[in-house]
Amino acid sequence: MSHNDYERFILTIKQMTGIDLSSYKEAQMKRRLTSFREKKGYADFESYVKAMKGNQALLEECLERMTINVSEFYRNRSRWDVLDQTIIPLLLKTSRSLKTWSAACSSGEEPYTLTMILQKHLKPSQFSVLATDLDQVILERAKLGLYGERSIKEVPEDMLHTYFTKKESIYEVDPTLKKNVTFKQQNLLTDSFEPGYDLIICRNVMIYFTEETKHALYQKFSKALRPGGMLFVGSTEQIFNPDTYGFKSKETFFYEKV
Repeated sequence: MSHNDYERFILTIKQMTGIDLSSYKEAQMKRRLTSFREKKGYADFESYVKAMKGNQALLEECLERMTINVSEFYRNRSRWDVLDQTIIPLLLKTSRSLKTWSAACSSGEEPYTLTMILQKHLKPSQFSVLATDLDQVILERAKLGLYGERSIKEVPEDMLHTYFTKKESIYEVDPTLKKNVTFKQQNLLTDSFEPGYDLIICRNVMIYFTEETKHALYQKFSKALRPGGMLFVGSTEQIFNPDTYGFKSKETFFYEKV
């Protein structure tokens, strides 16, 4: 397989979907898509993309493989404890309502976790949770709020009893959580961001992007936050030069807009 074959694939996918794969680290994405293409029985990307043009289901499968849909409730639990015990009380010192956003929310575990924590501090009328992802299929799954044992293993016992109903081996999120999360399709790289957020969570996503793309995204996140607002990133995504983006480090993996 030639490099040009993959380059042509990138261009065609951008024309078809608006997704720019050149913004992702090439080695990781190319390896991921090559493995998937070969499993589907296509010898090269040219034949693969040709098949997708006439097969919506095949295209949607490819889109799901491009996006990294790995998540769980309370992922890296200690960081959520910091959010609960330190960051939210800090934000509430300057505002009695919070506008929050879970960016690249995948199958919904992150925004539902956020909502459970917010409801410890505020009434539902006092906060909003926007949850966005590139993948419309995964967003529809998130709206259903159905999860297996692996996804809920870090959920505190009291939260599990309050917000989940177990049906055989499946856990369903309580309707009170579902109605407090607004799911919306969004391309982080090309779409504009609303302003005025108190808290933006974008975790375990930036590691897949090129340095140039990360830089542009941190700039966009900074502009979307109000002064004093917080950006919460993943455990492998420490920002080493936060002042470049108008941030200062507040807690490990939490950055305050100055």
